[in-house]
Amino acid sequence: MNKYMLSNNPIIQLSDFIEDAYGTPEVLAQQLDLAVEMLFYVEEDTFSRRELQEVATALMSVMRILRET
Repeated sequence: MNKYMLSNNPIIQLSDFIEDAYGTPEVLAQQLDLAVEMLFYVEEDTFSRRELQEVATALMSVMRILRET
């Protein structure tokens, strides 16, 4: 069993994962910020513009939440 599945609460699971893997939400936010930057260098025609925008929006939303905690 995945150690992050010990709780039925997904918020607790995510919090445990962030703490174990990144230490703080801010560190994870920095990694996600880098992921957004990488999206600018994806080869043309690999994904649609809309798909990239949706992924970037999701990442930025998570980063905003992480930075507010």
